Amino acid sequence: MNDILGEFLGTMVLILLGDGVVAGVLLARSKAQNAGWIAITAGWAFAVMGGVYTARAVGAPGFINPVGPLAGVLTGSLAPEKAFAYVLAEFCGAFVGAILVWLHYLPHWSETHDTTAKLAVFCTAPAIRWPAANVLSEAIATFVLVFVGAAIIEKEIGRGYVAPLGGALVWGIGLSLGATTGYAINPARDLAPRLAHAVLPISGKGSSDWGYAWVPVVGPILGASLAAILARSTMTFG
Repeated sequence: MNDILGEFLGTMVLILLGDGVVAGVLLARSKAQNAGWIAITAGWAFAVMGGVYTARAVGAPGFINPVGPLAGVLTGSLAPEKAFAYVLAEFCGAFVGAILVWLHYLPHWSETHDTTAKLAVFCTAPAIRWPAANVLSEAIATFVLVFVGAAIIEKEIGRGYVAPLGGALVWGIGLSLGATTGYAINPARDLAPRLAHAVLPISGKGSSDWGYAWVPVVGPILGASLAAILARSTMTFG
């Protein structure tokens, strides 16, 4: 059970820190307001590092992203029933993390009149709404996450390198590939906080944009699946 709890807590930390930096940049009267894209990408990098360390300290693999268990199933390293348990824990952790972000910035929601900014704290949206291109962007970015992540795991020198290198990888993805869709690259990171936005009593919130919600789920699944298959056929693990 510690591994499932670890995935829950690690993903909760991921969303608390990741959505937290977005809230700081976008919400009115925050001291970090308008800090910009570099601050957001750096914040998410540290969020990944904190989430992975937390999950592993509790006894989990540290996926903190459903594409990790999916890749494990496709490469034969993880049983489907265990993968399902991890994915469920990650979705629950992401939902709780989003609630904590809402609570932490509680006075700022009513001060922020831009409903798009409020939604962006919780989930992604494309710079140009073109579903096919948006899915492709998410697939490419997630492919890099899983394929390069597999290379990091294969070549790591000790367990302690996975979290900081994973954070650096996500920072690189955000800087290079994230500007098209906001780089969800994680179905739980987008879908669970989007649900939190829909149910929480956020002052002056607008639509949760459910018409786009499938993109940051389908794109990462496609990209992760291809990356896992390619990694299995080209990398030597052991």
